[in-house]
Amino acid sequence: MKEQRTEQRTAARPDGGEPADRGRHESKEERADRQWQELLQEIRVAQTGVQILFGFLLTVAFTPHFQGISATDKAVYVATVVAGSLAAGALIGPVSFHRIVSGRRIKPEAVVWASRLTFAGIVLLLVTFTSALFLVLRVVTHGPLVPCLVGGVVAWYLLCWFALPLWARERHTDEK
Repeated sequence: MKEQRTEQRTAARPDGGEPADRGRHESKEERADRQWQELLQEIRVAQTGVQILFGFLLTVAFTPHFQGISATDKAVYVATVVAGSLAAGALIGPVSFHRIVSGRRIKPEAVVWASRLTFAGIVLLLVTFTSALFLVLRVVTHGPLVPCLVGGVVAWYLLCWFALPLWARERHTDEK
């Protein structure tokens, strides 16, 4: 059982540190190549979500209904668009990073920086989703339950995106 867990703990950590036990017999370059491929797969999922949401957000300002929303709602909209733009930049950043440093024999370092950009993008995506949901519920319902509903959804995001992975990491990582 312990051997199985050891082999599963090989992905790059967000802080760029090495796992306690690599569990594989691979060179630094082979590990960097594998981690880069894994990171690209993760980024593809997040990029798609942020690009669709960002594209939708950009069109909202040009609808007739937008002109009738309050100044507060417009401020929330601007914050949402800016957060979405920052999330897109952070999630697209690893691609640009890779292109610029490609062939320089620094893939392990590139993996670390790309991982950090991806994590920042996920946090910014959380902000974007939260503010977009807040804005939509505020405009649609005008109800006092909006903060509670948004808080519940944010709690769900935090559970799925951070708490559960951190719990699994702690539970299934042997201390060395």
